[in-house]
Amino acid sequence: MTDPTSSPAAATSASNAPIDTQFLESLIGYNARRAALAVIEQFLKHMAVHELRPVSFSVLSLIKHNPGITSSQLCTTLGILPPNLVGLIKPLVKRALIERRPHPHDGRAMALHLTATGQRVMTQAEHTATELELQATAKLSPTERKNLLQLLKKVYA
Repeated sequence: MTDPTSSPAAATSASNAPIDTQFLESLIGYNARRAALAVIEQFLKHMAVHELRPVSFSVLSLIKHNPGITSSQLCTTLGILPPNLVGLIKPLVKRALIERRPHPHDGRAMALHLTATGQRVMTQAEHTATELELQATAKLSPTERKNLLQLLKKVYA
């Protein structure tokens, strides 16, 4: 005896039935991931001109706003393992976006700084990111956007 739900006709009619996503939509992780995917898709498209991905953008932004930051500080702030950060830093150095300098207070550490090229790229990239964030949250009021940011920070802090 064949299973009636395995027939092509059953699959067709089943595919027209509404999908119950109620449980998934009650989960913060599911909704956060869906929102992140929507934002990241646009981010990747618009940051391609700068050859930046989300994590390299984050690294460069932290260096821009914290000149002299160390690799250890970057790892702690972004939750990245040191071997993974090395793989992110090398291409940025090769592209002449950042440079390593001796740390003024810790002879064992290297301080990371943006180059002039890195400054130009990040000024443009941060402007692009700000515009993308505003587009992604266009359905929210400024207060809702502010509240969303505060609530998300509470979840991961």
